Amino acid sequence: MIPSSAGSGTPVRLILASSSAYRRELLGRLRLPFEAIAPDIDETPLPGEAPQDTALRLARDKAQAVARLHPDALVIGSDQVATLDGAQIGKPGDHARALAQLQTMRGRRVVFHTALCLWDGRNGAFELENVQVFVDVRDLPDAELDAYLRIEQPYDCAGSAKNEGLGIALLERIDSSDPTALTGLPLIALTGMLRRAGVPFFTE
Repeated sequence: MIPSSAGSGTPVRLILASSSAYRRELLGRLRLPFEAIAPDIDETPLPGEAPQDTALRLARDKAQAVARLHPDALVIGSDQVATLDGAQIGKPGDHARALAQLQTMRGRRVVFHTALCLWDGRNGAFELENVQVFVDVRDLPDAELDAYLRIEQPYDCAGSAKNEGLGIALLERIDSSDPTALTGLPLIALTGMLRRAGVPFFTE
């Protein structure tokens, strides 16, 4: 439970609607007690749905699904969609697909849409935001791309690279208002949402 700064003194649960270890690590940086619960939703993009709309819908659906089961909680949902020339780049799943992704992306700019939702189960109110990250990928030879993948094996990452690890060596430039968005949970946007929901920071 976390205390409320709204004067009521009533503590509130904070739940991360995710099974992602990356998002759990990021949220842990805020030093707030939280639980992580995986939402049970279909993450398939809808026909004709724009990538940023997919990310926003899934972030909301994840938060709402968990909030239905825990109506006393503040629930965080997030989803990320990577795009190249407007087309979605998914999680590769294996080495061959990851290598093909990196070969397609090298020397080019990839846009990551990291959507964030904070759902207040106490009243059904929610905030929703899409934080964009623009990433320029280095034009590297196949041998380096293959070697990177064998070292870090980022097959569960959209874009086939872990920017928080060795994957940063594949990147030439990152442009974003929120550097944590690329890893999967925009903490600058999230702390703003939590403050507006009455969550205090820097308490003893």
